Amino acid sequence: MGLWKAEQSVTYTEKRKRMKSKFTVSKKDENFREFALNGSLWLLLLQVGLPLALYQCLGMAFKILDSMMASHISADSVSAVSYLSQINHMISAVGGGLAIGSSLQVSQAYGAGDYKLVKKRVSSLFGICGILGIILLCLMPFSSVMLRLARTPENLIAIGSRYFAIELLGIVISFLNNVYIAIERARGNSRRILCLNFAVIAVKLGLTAYFVYIMHSDITMIAVATVVSQSIMLGAGIYHMTRKDSAFAFSFKDISFRREIMGPMLHISFPVMVEKVAFSFGKVVVNFMSSRYGSLTVGALGISNNINGFTTSAQNGFQEGCASIISQNLGNGNRKRAIEAFWKVICINVFIGAVGLTLTMTFLRSISLLFATSEGVVNTEFQEMIIAINRYELIGGCIPLGVLSSCMALLFGLGRTKLTLLINFSRVFVFRIPVLWALQTFTDLGTVSVGITMMVSNILVAVMALTVALLVIRSENKKM
Repeated sequence: MGLWKAEQSVTYTEKRKRMKSKFTVSKKDENFREFALNGSLWLLLLQVGLPLALYQCLGMAFKILDSMMASHISADSVSAVSYLSQINHMISAVGGGLAIGSSLQVSQAYGAGDYKLVKKRVSSLFGICGILGIILLCLMPFSSVMLRLARTPENLIAIGSRYFAIELLGIVISFLNNVYIAIERARGNSRRILCLNFAVIAVKLGLTAYFVYIMHSDITMIAVATVVSQSIMLGAGIYHMTRKDSAFAFSFKDISFRREIMGPMLHISFPVMVEKVAFSFGKVVVNFMSSRYGSLTVGALGISNNINGFTTSAQNGFQEGCASIISQNLGNGNRKRAIEAFWKVICINVFIGAVGLTLTMTFLRSISLLFATSEGVVNTEFQEMIIAINRYELIGGCIPLGVLSSCMALLFGLGRTKLTLLINFSRVFVFRIPVLWALQTFTDLGTVSVGITMMVSNILVAVMALTVALLVIRSENKKM
């Protein structure tokens, strides 16, 4: 009986080895895995995080230039783009949350060297995002209904209903693109992501400028430009993710909805999806509350968010890179190195925040002028709204949000996504909406209330996140 069990054990071990060896990774992937597990953390964070930071900043440039071009049409068009973008973010948060959470499980399998599991998780992740995309496409004819359910002002629905419908198609493409980007990030291919995003940006800006300045189109064609440009990233993803011999390639036969494959990915992704949807929904609520001061205030808030977005986008790039590094080291059993990565990334993000705060404060009036000019005429009221909101948001945003993004990197990397859900839920529904309601109810500060609300909520959530992170580190130290 003992001999039989030994034979069974050997057979199972040999089977696992054959399964792992069936799929391979390139020499480049293997070298990056070794570097992620044993190399200099400062160099690793810069190598992975810097291209991702630039990628995120380019994405923000995307939004800012969209707003600038929309402002050429009219101030109401800017407000429509700002308002509807938050609804788009709420929907795309489902695919984005699934990609972020599941890719961390891919990173763990990669760190552990289990390439068969990497293959199954990658394929299954694409499969479930494809199903979500089909469901979303079925909702396109009902775009106006969806906007009314989101309490969108009727004047913005009139301007942006077709824009929103086309953006839904763009969200479906972004579902798949987010997965592809997440997989490339896990492999350390940050430069590839950056180069592809340059191509996307170039096409997007070229088409948008043509539609707005030459064809004099409305904001609907801005959405068309987005769909066309995002299709470039999708094409690259299809090319790179269909190489059959790679553990990171997609394969229909490796799609599996079995509990042992999908269970860990959904377990870690579900809180991320809920968190992102709730956060975006909270922003929609804040926009609705801000519309009490007029639709221009909604546009000014959106532009203020975008101005600060260059700083926070860079910080989010290092957050994503660090989370992947922490996850890989966790998969290899090296908790001490994972915690050390957190302390280093928080130094990087606070430095970025300090630089961003200084530069934006210095050039705020000049920057705001870019968004308050339509056909050569400056809308002084709109410009002053942007400045009034942004001054407060800067103080509470650049450095505190750098601390927040670093704490999120730690929690994501360790798989503590329920805590990230708690933090971001509190950010909007505890520290933001109640504060704005109180300012609107008990003061007559007007538009500036929106900026004060952003400042207060960002500082409080950073304090909360750092407290949670320190408690988690204490817990991890006890495990070590």
